[in-house]
Amino acid sequence: MSQPIPTAAPEPVAGGYTVRVATRTSRIFTVIALALVAVLVFAPAFASRPMLQDLILVFLLASLALCWNLMAGYAGLISVGQQAFVGLGGYALFALIIVGGFDPLLSIPVAAIIVALLSIPVGSLVFRMQGAYFAVVTWVVAEVFRLLLAQWRELGGGTGTSLPRSATGDMFGLEFVSELFGVRSAAAREIIIYWAALFTIVLVVGGCYYLLRSRVGLALRAIKDGEVAAQSVGVSTTRIKFAIYVFAAFCAGLVGAIYFLQTSRISPDAAFSLLDWTAYIIFIVVIGGLATIEGPIIGAILFVLLRNALSGYGPWYLIVLGALGIAVMLLAPKGIWGNFSQFTGIHLFPTRRRLDIGSAKEQKK
Repeated sequence: MSQPIPTAAPEPVAGGYTVRVATRTSRIFTVIALALVAVLVFAPAFASRPMLQDLILVFLLASLALCWNLMAGYAGLISVGQQAFVGLGGYALFALIIVGGFDPLLSIPVAAIIVALLSIPVGSLVFRMQGAYFAVVTWVVAEVFRLLLAQWRELGGGTGTSLPRSATGDMFGLEFVSELFGVRSAAAREIIIYWAALFTIVLVVGGCYYLLRSRVGLALRAIKDGEVAAQSVGVSTTRIKFAIYVFAAFCAGLVGAIYFLQTSRISPDAAFSLLDWTAYIIFIVVIGGLATIEGPIIGAILFVLLRNALSGYGPWYLIVLGALGIAVMLLAPKGIWGNFSQFTGIHLFPTRRRLDIGSAKEQKK
């Protein structure tokens, strides 16, 4: 009987190892991003009102796209019913202001919390389905909410309603902003909503990045690589997916509340629009890059630029968007940022853990 051939034992590595996530590029970008946020905070002092409105739309669409990307790109939840939570956020805001007499600004977080609470029983229902059935049920739920809220006469029924001037005229912080920037109440109201949208995108980006770098992020990556394999090593896939679903609903509620506070008018068709709140969001994620944080932000910026440039061309606007989406899926399946990071190795929001092995002196450096 032949004896096994002895092999040399691996040499021990001096100094141990270190698990790293951040890179030099990401550290530099963090400083740049903080400076950019500071500039955006003071943007109302030098930016025009149309530019502020475009920035509000970019912030809100990027926030919604990031949450949909978190569900679809990592948790495998393909939802075509996020308009349900956007619409519920808007209607919750209007109900708090008109029926409850709440301050418009303070109603935004309350409306988002209400939406998150409503998403729990809704999630318990839709999570009974898988795959394509899950996507269909999410759309059906959104339609059910649209039909139900169309019967609410206090909020205008099927035609919708507008916020009373007395409510928006007494918004918290309106007088302070008006005196600070020397503008009228309408412009001051726009600035407050702009700050709320900026806070939302910072909250969503920070929340998504924190989740992806935490143990939840490890679980999401395991689910993405193989759900059955993740379950076999003890990952509670259903609980993780449900938590992501509720988080996405909360963020969608924030987006809906801020958007319809800006427009000061709501209707069932606008609040629960499949095109505005799901189709466009999927387009943004696809062209930007699925399963990335940078992709949805880039996609939202590009979408708003295309919208402004092509909105005067009627149906050609949608045709160009569709052609661009098809071209990106065929030529760059990972999206603009996904393919860029693949070729360059640049990650502004790195989430993968790297094992650095070296001497103790090198680690101290």
